[in-house]
Amino acid sequence: MHMINISSNVQFLLSLTKAESIVTRRFDSGLGGLSLSDFMILFELSQAREEKMRRIDLAETVGLTASGITRLLAPMEKVGLIKREAHEQDARVSFVKLAPGGKAKLTDALEDAEDLAKRLIPSSGAKNIQAFAEVLKEIGRNAL
Repeated sequence: MHMINISSNVQFLLSLTKAESIVTRRFDSGLGGLSLSDFMILFELSQAREEKMRRIDLAETVGLTASGITRLLAPMEKVGLIKREAHEQDARVSFVKLAPGGKAKLTDALEDAEDLAKRLIPSSGAKNIQAFAEVLKEIGRNAL
């Protein structure tokens, strides 16, 4: 069988994608009923001014399409994690706001997320984690 040679950059992206799939599965089963996407949405809202964002800005922040974020937000709103808020000056614009139930669920899930992260990130990689996070942010920006 003939081996195909690929660059270290392509190998890195393949390894990154595999790791992302595994991490997502672990987080999806370990955050007390929240998916990793739900957790990311709640976290980003918690960091936003007044704990609210426009739907399209939220989608971009978590790396989803407008339709992808809409599909995730509907059930989250139904169970009281988030709520919609109208824009005071422009009826065409609405905000996604962190609801009290979402804030409580996020607080509970943060401890689980920290525990999962400690188990998944090797101690040998801990000293390089900030630099690696910067590389990942740049990859995300370049991919847009």
